[in-house]
Amino acid sequence: MAFPYISDLINYYFGTSWSIPIAMFGLFIALAIVVAASLAKREVIRFEKQGRLPSLTVTNKATHQLVGDLAMITALAGVVGARIFHILEYPNEFMSNPMDMIFSRQGLSIYGGLVVGAIAGAIFLRKHSVPLLPMLDALAPALILGYGIGRIGCQISGDGDWGIAANMALRPAFIPDWFWAQTYQHNIAGVLIPAPCVFITPQYVTVMAFFIFGILWLAKKSHYQSGYLFSLYLVLSGFARLLIEKIRINTQYQLFDLHFTQAEFISTFIIVIGLIGILKKSGAKSFPKVAFTLVVLSALSACSTL
Repeated sequence: MAFPYISDLINYYFGTSWSIPIAMFGLFIALAIVVAASLAKREVIRFEKQGRLPSLTVTNKATHQLVGDLAMITALAGVVGARIFHILEYPNEFMSNPMDMIFSRQGLSIYGGLVVGAIAGAIFLRKHSVPLLPMLDALAPALILGYGIGRIGCQISGDGDWGIAANMALRPAFIPDWFWAQTYQHNIAGVLIPAPCVFITPQYVTVMAFFIFGILWLAKKSHYQSGYLFSLYLVLSGFARLLIEKIRINTQYQLFDLHFTQAEFISTFIIVIGLIGILKKSGAKSFPKVAFTLVVLSALSACSTL
């Protein structure tokens, strides 16, 4: 069952017939921004106390006072980027009905939001002369936590981010049916999903995002060079997306004999960037560990393709 609006959820459980035009997806996006900004501000204050970020910027504002503006700028730019990347992924649909795709209530690319939002955020931080790498380290846990919360909105509203038809025979006995696959009845996309059900990929992403948040939260307590924590975030989040793409429905591209989606291409790119960052910030002694990690991730990714 999907609940596009908050009134749908209330009416379902309480038998009412209210009409409250508050979209569940938008509600969770707002919640994600508030929670992520609050956590980011807390981490920036901690970095200021440690001397890793300046207490006062060139604009005579404390660095942590910029977090609210940074969150709004990156969020707005991220929505635009997410829409642009979604259009690029489905050019034929856009050409046939451009206005519908531009103003649709569903269809956003998380990597489009990440790329354009990151560019807007970097420009904002540069304007205030805030060091980029330590700031990214401070923001990394908040970014993945906000992402996980936002995906809950995708799951509840049924915005079309579900996966391929699920094979119920493969479901382990300890996993309930509803956590393996659903039909998303009354979803906001207006799609009727026949049996068998589809994989609930947004919820899987939420679980992985919270898991990655836990890893980053533990890693931040160790001693590391600026840029290491964000590099770790890139590797873990990129690999998580590679895994989930195996059961999602997306446009396939072909290069020679390789078939891949837009998200798989970008995920691979950010994993490489993240690994380079980890190697650079960890030193030569950590190379065997990083190399082993790369082999394991590559093997798991290859197995998931089978």
